[in-house]
Amino acid sequence: MTDTGIPWSLADTRRQIRVPTSTDDKYRRGVLGIRTGSVRYPGAAVLGVEAALHTGVGMVRYVGPDSVGHAVLARRPEAVLGSGRVQALLIGSGMEPLDPEGADARALADTLEAGIPAILDAGAIGLVAHHPGARILLTPHAGELARLFLAHPDERRHEGIPDTPEALRAWIEAHPELAASCAAERWGVSVLLKGAHTVAAAPGEAALLLPAATPWLASAGTGDVLAGAIGALAASGFGSSSGPGFGSDSVAASGFGSTELAPSLARIAAAGAHLHALAAERASAGGPLLALDLAHALSETVAEVLRTA
Repeated sequence: MTDTGIPWSLADTRRQIRVPTSTDDKYRRGVLGIRTGSVRYPGAAVLGVEAALHTGVGMVRYVGPDSVGHAVLARRPEAVLGSGRVQALLIGSGMEPLDPEGADARALADTLEAGIPAILDAGAIGLVAHHPGARILLTPHAGELARLFLAHPDERRHEGIPDTPEALRAWIEAHPELAASCAAERWGVSVLLKGAHTVAAAPGEAALLLPAATPWLASAGTGDVLAGAIGALAASGFGSSSGPGFGSDSVAASGFGSTELAPSLARIAAAGAHLHALAAERASAGGPLLALDLAHALSETVAEVLRTA
């Protein structure tokens, strides 16, 4: 592996947006399960749900803590509370590191066993070590990826990678393509490495290099918005060919079991990150932005991307 990658374009993002047709219903448009937020960080769930709905998805099911669910529903009555059939799961935003033996980890395991892809953000990132090769997208920043590498060392580790937290984080920030590709190969999953130079990677594939985003994005809550946007694209993209059925048979029919899954997840992540950056430009207009304004800007951003076709 080397520090080389493929630049991501607006046309690439456009191809990952599924436009509804006259025969679609809310299920064919995709259902995203969101298991995020906590009593300490309820806003993460609100922002993720908000972002998913503004990016475009048939339904959002919020399956996190009840107290947080009430905040989600108060803000977004379109959301549905409680478990049910989904076509992608977003888990971990606004959560402390999850217990591998806890209820959240068991819910993730059940999802993956059903053949449904999962996006692991923030507190859920460490669970990838228990599901190598699964249908997973990781969304770490450099610090989270450094902690993951150190917590689960690999004897095949790429030569030259440091083994102390500060040095490793600096190395990741200096070599994002290589770091993302190393993580993708290490766990057999897709990776979106967030930072000044955001990169998407999948096992055996060249890294995808996202255009630079405004530095105004470096503020609380914007990562939760990104996770929601990616989740919406995943649910709508993978759900479109499976219709209202969400079991293992429909999963196979929609291509979840194919060898193309990993690069597809990486491309969906790249498209979500690009929409996120474009929405930030719209919300910022050259100045500070708020995460909720960023989420709201996603609808107009998607429309603008589609108009440029």
